[in-house]
Amino acid sequence: MSKFRENLKLIPRSAKITAVIVAAGFAILIIILSHLPPSHGETPLPLAGKIILPLLAAAIMLVMIHFFGFVYADAKRRGMRYVMWTLLAIFVPDAIGIILYFILRDPLPVTCPSCQTQVLSKFTFCPSCGASVKPRCPRCGQPVELAWKNCGFCGTQLPSSSAPRVAEYRT
Repeated sequence: MSKFRENLKLIPRSAKITAVIVAAGFAILIIILSHLPPSHGETPLPLAGKIILPLLAAAIMLVMIHFFGFVYADAKRRGMRYVMWTLLAIFVPDAIGIILYFILRDPLPVTCPSCQTQVLSKFTFCPSCGASVKPRCPRCGQPVELAWKNCGFCGTQLPSSSAPRVAEYRT
């Protein structure tokens, strides 16, 4: 399954239902407003405009509310302040709040190799059992990433990346 489909499954059902209801409401409102008689000196909206405008408004609202639902669920999954990020996404205009969320969001939590609990990625040790979640440099003791070949702090060459590597660096 693709990453996109996995992320779509994060969107809460309530957000999906709300998106459909609001999109339908916007489409109906635009249809009603487009069929009003024009004021003096105005030209009536062409038939293509009366068809395309409600569909476009509904599609925009559908996508925006799905984004709000995704921000809510993804921020909650990452251990962030999900209500605050959802409100920012909704009330900061021109989708700037959504863009800011994607720029500033925290990395996904990691699983502790010892007790299998979800640990925020900013932690080096598991708060539940105390095991090392990130590998550490054998020379300076600083946390290192699994993909690194050398320590970014002291330059020591690290052992090759493999599954038991986390256990090698346990302190």
